Amino acid sequence: MTADTIGFIGAGNMGSAMIGGILKSGFLTPAQIFASAHTPATLEKLEAAYEIKTTLCNEEVAAASNLLFLAVKPNKFAEVLPAIAPSLKPDCVIISIAAGQTIPAIEAMIGKEAKIIRAMPNTPALVGEAMSALCANSHVTEEELTYVKQLFECFGKAEIVAENLIDTVIGVSGSSPAYVYLFIEAMADAAVADGMPRSMAYKFAAQSVLGAAKMVLDTGKHPGELKDAVCSPGGTTIEAVAALEAGGLRNTVITAQRACVQKSKNMISNSKT
Repeated sequence: MTADTIGFIGAGNMGSAMIGGILKSGFLTPAQIFASAHTPATLEKLEAAYEIKTTLCNEEVAAASNLLFLAVKPNKFAEVLPAIAPSLKPDCVIISIAAGQTIPAIEAMIGKEAKIIRAMPNTPALVGEAMSALCANSHVTEEELTYVKQLFECFGKAEIVAENLIDTVIGVSGSSPAYVYLFIEAMADAAVADGMPRSMAYKFAAQSVLGAAKMVLDTGKHPGELKDAVCSPGGTTIEAVAALEAGGLRNTVITAQRACVQKSKNMISNSKT
């Protein structure tokens, strides 16, 4: 499969991150991407940053696209999708990145014969390190799904999952960069309290998180095993780990992430009422 034109309806933080990641990879050229947004100011930013074609008209993007990303807020789907449905090409593959909008819900708004892929990327797409999940309806061919997976792998890693895991994906990767930013900020605050300049503290904290994550991915070792390797008997690290455990770090993370997942499930429930 090849795509002459890839469209984006909506180009906010997530949409623009994906556009930037795709173009940085060299998988597509700016001439192959067509995006719409709600305001002229957003379009001006997109044109200046990526030199892509833009418009205020969603229907124009829909009519031109072989692959179409729906990157608008979930609460805008009921307004946007029925409006673009008549303009869609018959074989257009529609890719939704919205939380709370299931494949059956999208089919109800666009048509049950539509080719639909539900995806959940995250904002590290902009630096080529996204984690994305994909699931498709029965009308999407294996070739089309493979192509879309390759497209997502332009800006990170991607896995095909069952749709019933999408809410879990939202908790563990879609929203989780925010949790990590809080952790980095807290580490940096502690370093500043101990005398380190703030810009240096952010660099030390962020690089340590990056390196630790790479250790998990590259070695394939259990995080607990890697943690144990750093904790010398009677040393500084085990003292810090003990303090984190006393503060309930793991329980807090689990509780917060499950609250995120439940919020996503509630969004689906509310969309049905």
